[in-house]
Amino acid sequence: MKIKKGDEVVVISGKYKGVKGKVLEARPTESRVVVAGVNRHKWHVKPTREQPGHIVDREAPIHVSNVALVDPKTKKPTRVGYKLEKGKKVRVAKKSGTEL
Repeated sequence: MKIKKGDEVVVISGKYKGVKGKVLEARPTESRVVVAGVNRHKWHVKPTREQPGHIVDREAPIHVSNVALVDPKTKKPTRVGYKLEKGKKVRVAKKSGTEL
């Protein structure tokens, strides 16, 4: 998966199209990411001995194909490529060629 935790992304399809946010969590096995402020849902938490039952409002994961990485130079959505530098594989923005 080319998108990692901490990346700045923009949603390119769905209800939250055009919204920018930071990736809070990446789930490569599920091909999903959790983006701050996007796809918020309410979860009902059962009571335990330590705390009473309550409702939690948090972000739900969305599919990685519905987000695009934001180019740090142009601030527009871009695809991700890879380049070898000094024997190391680094991620590169396709639009501007800047290292991510």
